[in-house]
Amino acid sequence: MRATLWFRIAAIVMLVFGVLHTIGFLSFRPPSAEGMAVWNGMNGVSFTINGGTYSYGHFYRAFGLSITTAQLFGAWVAWMLGSMARRGDGGVRAIAWGFMVWQIVGIAIAAIYVSAEPAALSAVTVICIAIALWRLPKAGASHRAV
Repeated sequence: MRATLWFRIAAIVMLVFGVLHTIGFLSFRPPSAEGMAVWNGMNGVSFTINGGTYSYGHFYRAFGLSITTAQLFGAWVAWMLGSMARRGDGGVRAIAWGFMVWQIVGIAIAAIYVSAEPAALSAVTVICIAIALWRLPKAGASHRAV
């Protein structure tokens, strides 16, 4: 399979990751009384910063939505890498390496702090990007096999 297809598969995996992450974190409710007490504390205690009133629940949702936007942006970048690879544009390899390193860091963060599921989705993305990199023509070669 061509590099373009592997970049596109990575884009779809990241899109699915973003959607599932959003559904999961917005619908999550703690399963224990202790967890619910923390949840209620996060959402029930307000404070004022720079003239606005917030809670830790606001920050939780903001960070969660930031992860969603990062995943959606990553999906777009992966799709664009596929388009660049098809055209033989320079810079694909460097951007793809940086993209892959970002996902490797995501695997570590998810494995340490979250769960196996997001780590696995990041791992699938890394595999797709690695294969796409392998399928890219070497410098100076024709890009028809991309």
